Amino acid sequence: MKKLKTIKKQHSGRDASGKVVVRHQGGQHKRYIREIDFKRNKFTIVGRVVAIEYDPNRTCDIALIQYTDGEKRYILAPQGLKENDTISSGKGVDLKLGSALPLGEIPAGTVVHNVELTPGKGGQLARGAGTGAIVSSKESGYVFVKLPSSEVRRIREDCLATVGQVGKSEWKNEVIGKAGRARNMGRRPTVRGVAQNPRSHPHGGGEGRSGIGMSSPKTYAGQKAVGRTRKSKKYSDKYIVTRRKGGKHNPTK
Repeated sequence: MKKLKTIKKQHSGRDASGKVVVRHQGGQHKRYIREIDFKRNKFTIVGRVVAIEYDPNRTCDIALIQYTDGEKRYILAPQGLKENDTISSGKGVDLKLGSALPLGEIPAGTVVHNVELTPGKGGQLARGAGTGAIVSSKESGYVFVKLPSSEVRRIREDCLATVGQVGKSEWKNEVIGKAGRARNMGRRPTVRGVAQNPRSHPHGGGEGRSGIGMSSPKTYAGQKAVGRTRKSKKYSDKYIVTRRKGGKHNPTK
């Protein structure tokens, strides 16, 4: 679908002033960005799967959907979705693979993906290849969802989620194979800090093979690289029931 594709601009990790703000990027092969429908706001309109396509910008495949009103959109392809299957979204639709429903209408134990955090904003959770969140329980307007990281989070029951697990779960077993392919993917070489000169990295300098020469490792910008580095708390921390490393979450700590 040419109308749903645009050429991806190559910034090579640079900001508007031309300064490198993200290292190790550049040299990527020409790509087209496919416009993905994360909001799934074609409510009560039945869509048919026209094709399952490859997308170079994400780990999973995408499905081209043609709706009964003539519009076409791309969505993330869940595992098991085939051509000519029908999907829909909205309140009261059938619970079937690829359909999007409010979390409050999805039974406990169902595997979902493309889960919203804010109603109408679009799916933000469980969008990578092979991932899926599990609806565990419901309580006073909220649904407890277990994410792929084992974190349990409270999400409003009117947030949309798509039924099924994201396809292409074998992606994690893929081997890049050679350095040239990594360069085509836009990954430039990474050099160890201890192998650089002291003007380029805090770990640099010294005679021969030497250590980092300091008590705590640093980033190339001189910031602490090991240990607790996050200082600010996110507004959504209060919705975390169980952290991904285990134990109950206490946002006051």
